[in-house]
Amino acid sequence: MSGSGVELTHRAMAMLKAVAAGRAQMSCSCEPDLFIDGFACCDQMTAHALAHGGYLRPAVEAATGRVPAELTEAGRAALEITLAA
Repeated sequence: MSGSGVELTHRAMAMLKAVAAGRAQMSCSCEPDLFIDGFACCDQMTAHALAHGGYLRPAVEAATGRVPAELTEAGRAALEITLAA
């Protein structure tokens, strides 16, 4: 399971919750941008860190453009730990 090295701030957790709720899309690029409810996320540095840290990924492999985002195993685990606390 990936997901180490990224500080999971309240903002990062809110981003993961939006992805879990099916409200997020991301661009398929080396620095994936996150879009929530159709709007560009205000903190793309955190979005990049979550993607590179293994918490979220594009739901469609080998796609181009903007696609739905989904949580990885690490992203789901991070949410479960937070909800259990």
